[in-house]
Amino acid sequence: MADELAAIVAGGGIAGLASAIALRRAGWRVTVLERAPEFGEVGAGLGFGSYAMASLAALGVEREVRDAGRFAPHAGYQDPGGRWLLRIPGDGPAAGLAGVCGIHRQRLHEILRRKAEAGGAHLVTGAEVTAVRPGTPGAEPAVVAWKADGEEHDRECGLVVAADGVRSTVRSLLFPGVRVRYSRSTSWRAVIPCTSLSGLTEVWGPGTEFGAMPVSDDEVYWFGEFLHPEGASFPDELAEARDRFADWSPWIRDLIAATAPDQIMRHDVYDIGAGCPRYARGRAIVTGDAAHAMLPTIGQGAATALEDGVCAGRLIGAPVAGGAELAGALSSYDQARRPRCRRLARQAELLARFGFELGPGWRQSARNTLLGLVPVGAAFKLGARLAAQPR
Repeated sequence: MADELAAIVAGGGIAGLASAIALRRAGWRVTVLERAPEFGEVGAGLGFGSYAMASLAALGVEREVRDAGRFAPHAGYQDPGGRWLLRIPGDGPAAGLAGVCGIHRQRLHEILRRKAEAGGAHLVTGAEVTAVRPGTPGAEPAVVAWKADGEEHDRECGLVVAADGVRSTVRSLLFPGVRVRYSRSTSWRAVIPCTSLSGLTEVWGPGTEFGAMPVSDDEVYWFGEFLHPEGASFPDELAEARDRFADWSPWIRDLIAATAPDQIMRHDVYDIGAGCPRYARGRAIVTGDAAHAMLPTIGQGAATALEDGVCAGRLIGAPVAGGAELAGALSSYDQARRPRCRRLARQAELLARFGFELGPGWRQSARNTLLGLVPVGAAFKLGARLAAQPR
């Protein structure tokens, strides 16, 4: 008979490690299967508001993240010429919305990896999941099969956590109807030495946006996203970025000019629309991008992955360890996570249409005028609704 308090987590990214930490804290035995030959992250910067920081606190790593990152006390939107459209100060009633803790994605991942390992999770690299049988709560155990070191492995378990990203193998086995789609945009990203930027700033132009925030005391993360056919290839990525933003605000041009060729990367942006029809099937749950890969326009991808992990521990791990039935715990997880993440995915799509996807001409001036009329208090309330956690 399978160990009812044994979990196998497919994927060693943010969602997978957060789930592993939370389940271990609830008393489960956890194995994390990472396909790559070593644990690590390819990426640039992340920004976390107060609710995401609460998730990090629940995982026991908030202080480490604060120490490794940088707090940005204010936020806002500009037009390409540098005129503020909406600026939210870091004090007063809007301070909770404006404040963002920026951190390099690789540093966050390393903090989570160390926490999971120190907590007793078994971390396995070079492990490619090949099959999943989700089992039945209260009856058949789940079974996960994987390849590692040229050998086939399989193991029964009480819970499977799919945390293997937007192109999730496990999700494709559990919910084959979910399709990955190209967002119509591609994005440059870089982390560079810089001490002159203190806040989070986003700039919208026709079919293009730029954003930047500090991620440490002496580093800034910047991104430049633009509409473009899928699979673009530029002979010189940095030169292309300089050309695209050549007429934008001087501070934007300065950040790109300070970027070295080996510091810039570019990836096409993908999502899965409304996400999975359910977040649980059999004894398996989906988390992070595997469950709800959304557009990056509201910056909630990593935050919701952390929330998923916390909820896996609180809504499934702890109750089942205390004697509750797994079926009810899985239902609670689905009911808590799916509506929230679907709402955020819709908000991300709407903000993209209102923001950088908007066409040129009068649309830009009309949008900018409208944004300039939004009171800071109203912006704070909107942001709070976007970020609010479920009870």
